This record gives sequence, structure tokens and C-alpha cells, in this order.
Amino acid sequence: MEKCEYEYLIDDYLLNKLDKKEKERFEHHYFNCPSCFEKMRERNELISVVKKRGDAIFQGTEVPEETQRVPWRKKVFAFLTPKQWAAVGASAALILAVVLLVIPQLKTSSPEFFVNKDLVRSKSINLISPVIDIKTIPPQFRWKSLGEDVHYKIYIYNSELLWSAETQENSITLPGEVKEKMSAGEEYSWQVKAFSPEGSLIAVSSKVRFKISPN
Repeated sequence: MEKCEYEYLIDDYLLNKLDKKEKERFEHHYFNCPSCFEKMRERNELISVVKKRGDAIFQGTEVPEETQRVPWRKKVFAFLTPKQWAAVGASAALILAVVLLVIPQLKTSSPEFFVNKDLVRSKSINLISPVIDIKTIPPQFRWKSLGEDVHYKIYIYNSELLWSAETQENSITLPGEVKEKMSAGEEYSWQVKAFSPEGSLIAVSSKVRFKISPN
């Protein structure tokens, strides 16, 4: 078989030694030349085997005595220049600072949520009762206390705000006039917000639904 005039470019192409124009010209050729395409495939496989199994293939090759005696520490430090080692050290120091300073703050920071477009950082208020279905109109609403010097506002809804009140306790008794507005078979929801002595919103509960079962 007559030798293709482009065959001499195969090795340079595989070793990425061709400039952009030569590379494009050769690629256009070997896709249309069965001979070059097959030789490309064979040589590419050979190069891949050498890269993957080179150590095993050349295991018996003698290594100069000077190379064998080089301590591993010198080999490691010779791998990078002094400037590169300085950059590695600076990066390590930055990562350590992030681990020691930023991550603990993330773990201890309070969850964030939005109430009327105001960002609040606090634990959520846990509502205790009433929840889900109840048999009668609830005489009292209770929630978990957030500690002393906390001011609470409670809101009760049906399709709209039915009643609201303020207290410094973690419970409130439902007035008679509000009970008269509530009826069996209806579904309601309630929510509690907590404020600091200065009047800043510090916590809020989710809206909890409850339904008064028909008699």
C-alpha cells in the first residue's frame, strides 16, 4: 500500500505538536483517509498503554544511583517553586481561618425568617394548645415561654383576623365575647409573636390550625 503523504503528522498530532492550522488540516484529512485513521487509532492505543502501564513496562529499567539516593523530602520540595510554596501556605492559612472563625458562627447563629418583609433572627415559638381537632371552644391558648422580659402578641383567625391580644405570660384566657364569635364545625388558626422590652420583634410562631368538632 502506498504511504500517505500525511502519515508523518500522526505522531506530532497525538503529542499536540502541530499548530492550529496544521491540526485543523490534518483532522480534515484523517477523517477521510482510512489508512491514516487506522494508524491514528493504533498509535493512540499504544500511547494510552504506555501512559497507564509505563511503570510496569519499564520496571526493569535501571535508575541512576544518584536518583535513588535523593530523599523523598527533597523530591517533594523540588516539585514546587518557593513562590508556589508560599501561595500554598497562604491558602492553607485562609482555609484554617474560615474553619476556626466562620463555621462556629454558622453553627451557633439563629435561624432566619421573614415576617411582613422584616428579617427576624430567632428560634421559632412552639405553640402547645389548641392544635388539630378539639371538641369544644378552647378556654385558653398556651405556648412555650421564651424567658423573662418577653412581651407576646396572640392572633386568632378564621377567614380574617378574629381577635388579638397582648400578654407577658406564655398563655392567655379567651374572653367570653370572643367565644361567642366562634362556632362548632369551623376551622380557625392562631399565631404568637414575641417582642423584646424595647419593642423589637424577636420571634414568631407558625400559624397552627385547629377545628372545633360539631356536637
